[in-house]
Amino acid sequence: MPFRPVSLVSALALVVALGGCAQSSGMSGAGMTPDLFIPPAREPDPAVPPRAARPIQWVRDVHSHARPEIARVTHVALDLRADFQARSLSGTATLDVQGRAGATEVILDVRDLDVRAVRDAQGAALPFRLGPVDPLLGQSLTVDLPALVEGERRKVVVDYATRPGAAALQWLTPEQTAGGEKPYLFSQGQAILTRTWVPTQDSPGIRQTWEATITTPPGMNAVMSAELLKDEITPVAGGGFRWRFRMDNPVPPYLIAIAVGDVAFAPIGARTGVWTEPSMLHAAEAEFVDVERMVEAAEGLYGPYLWGRYDLLILPPSFPFGGMENPRLTFATPTIIAGDRSLVSLVAHELAHSWSGNLVTNATWADFWLNEGFTVYFENRIMEAVYGRDRALQEQALGWRDLERTLASLPAADTRLKLDLDGRDPDEGLTDVAYEKGAFFLRTIERVVGRERFDAWLKGYFARNAFVPMTTEMFLADIRTHLIRGDQALEAQLAMDAWIYEPGLPSNAMAPTSDAFVPVDAAAQATFVDGAAPPRALWDGWNTQQRQRFLAWRPEGLQAGADWLSAAQLAALDAALDLSAEGNAEVRFAWLQIGLAHRYAPAAVSAEAFLLGMGRRKFVLPLFTTLWAEGDWGRALATRIYAEARPLYHPITSGSVDAVVGWKAE
Repeated sequence: MPFRPVSLVSALALVVALGGCAQSSGMSGAGMTPDLFIPPAREPDPAVPPRAARPIQWVRDVHSHARPEIARVTHVALDLRADFQARSLSGTATLDVQGRAGATEVILDVRDLDVRAVRDAQGAALPFRLGPVDPLLGQSLTVDLPALVEGERRKVVVDYATRPGAAALQWLTPEQTAGGEKPYLFSQGQAILTRTWVPTQDSPGIRQTWEATITTPPGMNAVMSAELLKDEITPVAGGGFRWRFRMDNPVPPYLIAIAVGDVAFAPIGARTGVWTEPSMLHAAEAEFVDVERMVEAAEGLYGPYLWGRYDLLILPPSFPFGGMENPRLTFATPTIIAGDRSLVSLVAHELAHSWSGNLVTNATWADFWLNEGFTVYFENRIMEAVYGRDRALQEQALGWRDLERTLASLPAADTRLKLDLDGRDPDEGLTDVAYEKGAFFLRTIERVVGRERFDAWLKGYFARNAFVPMTTEMFLADIRTHLIRGDQALEAQLAMDAWIYEPGLPSNAMAPTSDAFVPVDAAAQATFVDGAAPPRALWDGWNTQQRQRFLAWRPEGLQAGADWLSAAQLAALDAALDLSAEGNAEVRFAWLQIGLAHRYAPAAVSAEAFLLGMGRRKFVLPLFTTLWAEGDWGRALATRIYAEARPLYHPITSGSVDAVVGWKAE
């Protein structure tokens, strides 16, 4: 759709056309809503049951204090006020608790929360106690209850406030936003950070429905990973608003997400749209024009989209990830706005999570590959359906290259799909092993059994296991029951146990090839080894994936830390292709990895601007790692840049970089 300016007149016109409701935030009175176009509701298909159809077998989660087999949280109702001066969310979380007959306590996860009181639905105080502090897991919050009756649902109300340093929350100053006038708040709960802002059982296997009432200051809008109940937005004294949200599908807690700031909305299709700061709205709407087609392609592959709407929230640059698959509202980095839709595979990835991850979720983080491997596979199928087979093959080939490098850099035990993360931060499993090895495992199954047969199984897998925590062993049981069906020859050909439980790649792994990369590799050989001039004419005709391939090329047998380009070659390459000023984040990152590894001064200047301009960990961590490996030159540069950049980064990013540069709080 064409861009619609975000003014009161246009907002009202859009609301009339689409059946919404908007009023000026300067007005007061019952039922008035902010000067904001609010997307029309689109409910999930009522014919599809939103809950698991079979009993859940609980799996011990080493990253949670919860004991769901005794008593578990089934629903969370938040009532919170956003205080930007105190950098805190405060209010209550009302938890619905069910358990086995006679259970007298429920155990929650909290970390750095100020718990003020716990009471029952009638307001009577409930005894509670906090366990010892674990630097990774936080604390247990044990609430004593009168003995539960089988099937009974009991309410527990926790009165609390978050602390300014809550790891899931980032409070941005106006200067850290695109608009520069109002502050901003966003959350990032994966893997085990939701406990820093919601007192609940913070385990991916303990799915919970939820709702929220969020009170915001004047001029600030709230969005969450749930349905926005536009008819229930109400003004409060002082000019702010109370926003109401509801998620009727049970989700793992890491998918409860919030953002508060100066954000506006533009529709893309009947059930898709984009939220972002007003100054970025036009570019975002143009970049993501194909999102509705992606949803249709995904449904055509593996069944109905069960979450109602699919919208995007383009966050300020400090967001630590490329994207986060929060239901109904993908959180995404602005670094994917390239101006040519060349990086929208990230949107396809987060959309695919609506099936693999959000619908069928790893029960614990040891099985993270069940979320990400399936999603990378599904993402690539969406890209193929929307942009063609060759684009999909290019993405696969880039993924294979990344996987090879990851496998070479990790301990053997961490190159297995099924991980042992006991006593470790689950973020240590966030590598290309889960993503790319998992996806190539599924592509191997597809290649062996045929796409039609594989698609039929995968569509059934999502339907059979909807809203159910999944383990690797459950996956193996499903595929052996519904696809292999006792065929021992096929079982041997697939080598599934080798893919999952053994390090590295099995013998039946097959590297993808793309004809589009043949001239790229030839140009790289000519430029980097034979001394030819940089291929400007070819470069201008290449897409982003071909440019990434060119800059990722390395001579055979290159030793770690070895220079392989001369200063003259670097300068010629930079000047011919204008790399240090490149606007595409992926291409610029690939160039900076080369330039910094050669201590090329113009790349250092470009890297400083890049690292101070965004906080995406995918780029930030490798660049600081490269700098730190370059001795005194690189370490001096890294130390100076990081001192300025660290306050701009989300704790997820700074926590990773701290370990590289040895940063310690003064």
